[in-house]
Amino acid sequence: MEFNLADLFEHAVDAFGEREYLVANGTRRTYAEMEARANQLAHHLAAHGVGPGDHVGIYGENCVEWVECLWAVFKLRAVWININYRYVEDELAYLFANADLKALVHEAAFTERVNGVLPHLPKLQHRLVFGPGGDYETALAAQSTERDFGPRSGDDIYILYTGGTTGMPKGVVWRQADVFFALGGGIDALTGVKVTRPEQMVEKGTNGFPLTTLPIAPLMHGATQWSVMGGSFVGNKIVLMAKFDPDEVWRLVQDERCTSVFITGDAMGRPLIEALDHEPAASYDLSSLINLSSTAALFSPTVKDAFLDRFPNLIMTDAIGASESGANGITFVKKGATEMKGGPTVTPIAGTLVLDDDMRPLSPTESPGVVGRIARSGHVPIGYYNDPEKTAQTFLTVDGVRYVIPGDYAMYEPDGSITLLGRGSQSINSGGEKIYPEEVESAVRSHPDVYDAVVVGVPDERWGQRVAAVVQARDGTAPTLDSIQEHCRAKIAGYKVPRELHLVSLMQRSPSGKPDYPWAKKVATEGVS
Repeated sequence: MEFNLADLFEHAVDAFGEREYLVANGTRRTYAEMEARANQLAHHLAAHGVGPGDHVGIYGENCVEWVECLWAVFKLRAVWININYRYVEDELAYLFANADLKALVHEAAFTERVNGVLPHLPKLQHRLVFGPGGDYETALAAQSTERDFGPRSGDDIYILYTGGTTGMPKGVVWRQADVFFALGGGIDALTGVKVTRPEQMVEKGTNGFPLTTLPIAPLMHGATQWSVMGGSFVGNKIVLMAKFDPDEVWRLVQDERCTSVFITGDAMGRPLIEALDHEPAASYDLSSLINLSSTAALFSPTVKDAFLDRFPNLIMTDAIGASESGANGITFVKKGATEMKGGPTVTPIAGTLVLDDDMRPLSPTESPGVVGRIARSGHVPIGYYNDPEKTAQTFLTVDGVRYVIPGDYAMYEPDGSITLLGRGSQSINSGGEKIYPEEVESAVRSHPDVYDAVVVGVPDERWGQRVAAVVQARDGTAPTLDSIQEHCRAKIAGYKVPRELHLVSLMQRSPSGKPDYPWAKKVATEGVS
């Protein structure tokens, strides 16, 4: 047995076979049932030519078939490719071609889109459709449930395609052993202690209290993939939902006795906490909930405070990371200490550091407050798939140490913690001053009439760029630029305060809750909404 994702899952199956493993949209699977169906799917794919190193696309909303496909592909030492279900034909054609898909497993609802790009995909040899009218169940029924696959390696490949919010999506190529230690629970986030044997993951599950986790974001995003996979290795129960609905989240917490909920910042956190002021969520029994974790998007102090008011004993964490680096840091949120300078201030995970412009490590004792770029060494990816130029820009070797530098700006605090300031590609340069949107967004969102906000830079003849706020107001309110400016001046420096306000009826975000900055920029510069 190695630090291979399929090996780790199969070892968990052998230990926890009769435990309930997955609940998704009313369908339930035990560990043993998931194993049997994944084996059937793996045999079907193998019969159609899928083998080690081949790429298999998974295209659908959160469901049991997504997870069955995940394990089936890894059992064959093949590579699964996550596909954003919001993509339209041009984006799909780019992704499918860039990823060199040999096979595709997709939801019936997306058949028309897939048909539209098939003529451009000469390498695609097989497709399988699940859902109404699909051939998925027939294909599985014709195959053996036996686990009769060959040995695997920690060098087998895992690819995670980024969301493409600042350009076309890129496939981040990892060794499975590296991504396990970067994201899969192989390293304790706070102590840096690593497991030394794959079998230790099952031992954790045997000796500990099994959790029931509800990751809300789509499986096409890394955070939910790793919530599912990391929980699998230790015998946890996973609950999935097809689309985010705050009332449905709280119903699932009650009915499935969920202990942990995973969100992506305010886009999920704010509607969740506000749903508890109304029926039906207000009457649910939520006593099972002990942990709320946020990652990948801004989680405002006001929303954090609201959760701690409602759940005073809640263990709440805010984490930072990237598809290219895995987890970078985590903080335990405490009442009265939720204010932020930009993004969250976190305790760095082993291997995470801040580099200056000369690629030299900064120091919390010698250079606190100096802005650099967050980096990680150790367990890092191989590079980007089919993109040597961007690989060379993002993965650098300095003095014999290989770093991944995704592009997020950050600085050390005197106590050794790191404050994330935001992605450099979104920063605003106003009169030579660099402004990080997340810091301004946090201030704007704390305004009592603001429900959601995204901040972008727009052209300015004098300053180069000025700050523009795209705002979704709370129902029944109409915030003004003057009121937002007055509110923000008490929280951020004057040069960071928005100079423009653009009200929209509904904020556009990715399915995971990340800001859609290109859309917001069009709203601010072209009046597009």
